[in-house]
Amino acid sequence: MPIDQREESSFLRFARAIEPGLRAALVSYHGSERGLEAVNDALLYGWQQWARVQRMRNPAGYLYSVGQRSARRRRRPPRLDPGQSGGEPPWIEPGLNSALDALTPRQRQVVVLIEAYEWTQQETADLLGLRASSVQTHLERGLTRLKSALGVGYERSWRQVAPHD
Repeated sequence: MPIDQREESSFLRFARAIEPGLRAALVSYHGSERGLEAVNDALLYGWQQWARVQRMRNPAGYLYSVGQRSARRRRRPPRLDPGQSGGEPPWIEPGLNSALDALTPRQRQVVVLIEAYEWTQQETADLLGLRASSVQTHLERGLTRLKSALGVGYERSWRQVAPHD
């Protein structure tokens, strides 16, 4: 059954609103390539099932779970690559990728969403379908492991580490 123009417009508005968050959540968990493929799969599914999805209590969370299932079917190793925003890429601690790789996927996801994308713990919990207390636990454990791996003291944030001259 074809989607009418009103439904198409409502899906496009919905997709534009949730795509950045969906991308951040899936890429931070699965890495760039697998995460972006999962975003595409989730949005395609949402488009195909829009009549049903739009009536859900948390359609963004549902499509996140669709993306998670899609990504799990792909078996490429995750890799977090800094995005190119034109000009000089930002300085990134050389050990950050390997330190992030040492975290559990959920810890990595929560740390990246909250620390890099500056999401709130509640926004993170809502999208991932977790309790806020679980997000807090993953964040604390992930940051502790990151700080230890990077040799950063507890008085400094891992985002504030600067290169040594």
